[in-house]
Amino acid sequence: MKYSQASLGRVFVVRLEDGDIVHECLERLAREQAIAAAGLIVLGDADAGSRLIAGTEAGRADPLVFIERCLDEAHEVAGVGTIFPDEQGNLISHVHLACGRQDSLVVGCARAGVKVWHVMEVIVVELVNCTAVRRFEAGLQGFRLLNP
Repeated sequence: MKYSQASLGRVFVVRLEDGDIVHECLERLAREQAIAAAGLIVLGDADAGSRLIAGTEAGRADPLVFIERCLDEAHEVAGVGTIFPDEQGNLISHVHLACGRQDSLVVGCARAGVKVWHVMEVIVVELVNCTAVRRFEAGLQGFRLLNP
């Protein structure tokens, strides 16, 4: 385990609108508001055609082959996430969503492209005095892992 300490900064209440791409909007907000790091709480609805990364086909296989799931209809969404800079200062969100409709559930990372159906709400809690950075780690096929 590795960790560092940060303090709470500003809080943003965000309404994403129909057709918005979740991770793109959150990263744009962070750039526009000079948010260097944040925690996220997400709820609302994802549209048909939204894509999530739902794990790997064979666990720890090398190379990793990711499972991409595409939502066939609108789904209710609840999720959490973070925003941290990489080594070059680019802000990268990492958002996981649970997307449900009737008796089906898809859980995964929103990075592949989750599109808002009508509305999605996000609470963005800024972290200040934070030293955490996403660093490239070659052993995991180029993942930029959080380094507190």
